[in-house]
Amino acid sequence: MKAAPFDYAAPTEVDEALALLDEFAEDAKVLAGGQSLVPLLALRMSRFDQLVDVNRIEALRGIELVGETLVIGAMTRQATIERDEEVRRHAPLLAEATRYIGHFQIRNRGTIGGSIAHADPTAEYPAIALTLGAEVEVASVRGRRRIDAGELLESAYTTTLEPEELLLSVRVPVWGARSGFAVHEIARRTGDFALVGGAAAVTLDEADAVARAHVVLFGVADRAIRLSSLEAAIAGQPVDQLDLAELAREATAELRPPSDVQATGAYRRRVAAPLTERLLRTAFVRARRAGDPTEEAAR
Repeated sequence: MKAAPFDYAAPTEVDEALALLDEFAEDAKVLAGGQSLVPLLALRMSRFDQLVDVNRIEALRGIELVGETLVIGAMTRQATIERDEEVRRHAPLLAEATRYIGHFQIRNRGTIGGSIAHADPTAEYPAIALTLGAEVEVASVRGRRRIDAGELLESAYTTTLEPEELLLSVRVPVWGARSGFAVHEIARRTGDFALVGGAAAVTLDEADAVARAHVVLFGVADRAIRLSSLEAAIAGQPVDQLDLAELAREATAELRPPSDVQATGAYRRRVAAPLTERLLRTAFVRARRAGDPTEEAAR
């Protein structure tokens, strides 16, 4: 099939794009990497009167450390994020998760802003943004605002972005010393969308107790979700005294994942607990290693 007819614009400045989005509002759609949008248009599962291609806006690209925040332009390619030294140093979870996204051809075109704005419930970047406590900066002709990732993701393919708003950048906070991260997903083949996936970020204090923890699952609901009850249960507890298998079972017992042609909801619920346990074990090991001076010296 072919896409339904639409008008096409390729602005070179943010203000041009914002003016177009303000004019057409719900009848317009932003084209970023196009890895999800173009197939939907071709199959006529989506249609818009105006396509706003933001690939020529250089101001939307780049990675910069600003204080304790890594600011990543919305049009930064996934392949760039995967290889970038600043990302590997200050947001290693983001770099690690990028390798799960499709294949290298997809990552050469896909962008971080496009993925997050698309809000696929099985996608990696929305889940990682939630895990790291990231914010997105968005703009319209009326001004700019920042939205926490937890407030941005509303439901499957739906965010709290207004139709006339453009996502400008993703702001990822740098986690402190003795922090460890993990991401893992279960898929039929390498590069496929996850049947179930998850990520964890933890910080340990000097006594090896949990000072901070974010644990997120994706593919089990209509959006990526934080396991808040699990985070609360392990907060302040010494790592060696935690029964992670039991805690993971309790935290995932009430999940009601969807069924589809790829897997049943029962299967997704069954694998969620061991996946969660694995995430935490890996994150704790890495957090301890990050605080070990002998490990640091060996790097």
